[in-house]
Order: sequence, then structure tokens, then C-alpha cells
Amino acid sequence: MNIEQHIEMAQRIERSLEKCGPADHEMRIEAAMLAGTHWLNAALHVAGATAPAIDIFHSYLLTVNEFRRLCIADGARLRALAAIEDLRPPFVRGNWHGGEHAGERALALLAQIRSAVSTRT
Repeated sequence: MNIEQHIEMAQRIERSLEKCGPADHEMRIEAAMLAGTHWLNAALHVAGATAPAIDIFHSYLLTVNEFRRLCIADGARLRALAAIEDLRPPFVRGNWHGGEHAGERALALLAQIRSAVSTRT
């Protein structure tokens, strides 16, 4: 995907996310991860760290060397995406207490990732 396609997809997901309330923490976390992935890919493309034909899908699927290389390009945003992904096992797949707080945390992390693109494009 190119930069514009990533931005369009992220914005579309975020429009859907606006319909979710605090009790919908599972959807908030999932949507934050999906939109965050698109924002991060757009930011990496803008920075020239990845080509439009190369997108990351999950931080945990990257090799150690690729994760390190991309952290040099945009480490704060990549770590923010990883933090959202880390919320999924206990709060989306599991039933830990504090889901609403985790959903809010995911939205805050998403805002960090989004800012990387909105200030660069």
C-alpha cells in the first residue's frame, strides 16, 4: 500500500472506532492496533524506511534485525504499536480486570502513532 492508502484505511478504522464506548474495550484495542499499523506503515514509507510494497503487519512478526532497523527509523511509534499488541492477549483474548483502562491506553498509544504521520504529511 502507498502512504495515501494507509492514511485512508487508518481514518476509516478510526471513524468506526468512534462508535465504541469504554465498555467496548476489546474493539477499541483491536481497532487501535489495526489503525496504528496503517499509521505506522505510512510513517515508515514517508521516512523512506520501507518501500510502499513492504508493509509490517505485527511487530512480533518482524525479525530481530528488522525490528532494530525500523526502531532506528521510528522507534517510538513501533514500540507504541508493540504496546497495543501486548494488550491483546490479556484483554481481548483473556478476561483480565481493567479492560476499560486498557482500551483507553490503546487509544492513547494510537494517538502517538498517528501524530507521526499527521506532522510529516
